[in-house]
Amino acid sequence: MATIMGGKSPAAKSRAPDGFEKFLAVGAGILLVCVVVALLKGQAHWGRIPPNLWVHLGTMMIALALTPVMLLRRRGDRPHRVMGTIWVGAMIATALVSLTVLQANNGGFSFIHILSAWTLLHVPIIWWTARTHRVDQHRGSVRGMVFGALLIAGFFTFPFNRMLGQFLFS
Repeated sequence: MATIMGGKSPAAKSRAPDGFEKFLAVGAGILLVCVVVALLKGQAHWGRIPPNLWVHLGTMMIALALTPVMLLRRRGDRPHRVMGTIWVGAMIATALVSLTVLQANNGGFSFIHILSAWTLLHVPIIWWTARTHRVDQHRGSVRGMVFGALLIAGFFTFPFNRMLGQFLFS
């Protein structure tokens, strides 16, 4: 009866952020703060950071900054689509540039580069599922991308004598 009267049926799925999306938003925010603090603490070493790494850091920070906003605000409207397009561009640029960041692994690829390849394959799918209104698939793909390519990859930029870890923990 509720659907006839214009209300939502109990089976209708909410577009509101759930607990996992709130966790992802908080995680992206914390990671962004850690990156900014690490960079500020490492300011004396900025001249030794290669340009490709600056581009990588910049595009990654754009994606990290947009993630909580997009996960926690209203979805499907024009601002969400504009921010989503910027996020997609930042994620693709981050992944592409990461393929040139080989300094931490003696000039070779690392485990994190697998996430770069995964990102390059799946971010266009995220964009396409949004454009074709496949909301459930889009939402699931975004959640997986944020968890894997932002949070897990981001976590691994701090330990093991990597640059951001050295800056943050020095």
